[in-house]
Amino acid sequence: MRRILSKFGTLAVVALLACTVTQSAGAAPAPRAAAAESPAYFEMRDITGARFVIELTSTPEIAEAREIVNEGLNKIVIGRIVKRAAPYNPRWNFHYNPATITFADMAIEVCDATIPYVEDHLDEAGGPFLPGLYWCPWTGRLVKEVTPA
Repeated sequence: MRRILSKFGTLAVVALLACTVTQSAGAAPAPRAAAAESPAYFEMRDITGARFVIELTSTPEIAEAREIVNEGLNKIVIGRIVKRAAPYNPRWNFHYNPATITFADMAIEVCDATIPYVEDHLDEAGGPFLPGLYWCPWTGRLVKEVTPA
């Protein structure tokens, strides 16, 4: 019984997270636009001072990220992580799936974690920690557009 309740709780959290992402846009989500001509990369920093690079491949998200950086907006990056390193972000053993990245003013607590904490607990991600592999670091902020090394 406890296992069933745990699975039900995880499903409820993922559903709530999906609602948070949808409501953060202020309207129903628009279908994803075609991929941009070339990806764009942005550096995100969190309260720990850690740096994390995200890749964006959708033209609307690239434009929004540039606006966030240029205007110094405090938007939260939300998306699903992939548990492996990316060539543009070699320090970390995870990265965002570019097709899932959105930006929000607020998000639920269950997807909040600092960059180093996710790295240190990566084996637990996808269960009660970061259900559905959704990550939304509340203190993470896009600080600049970068060229990958």
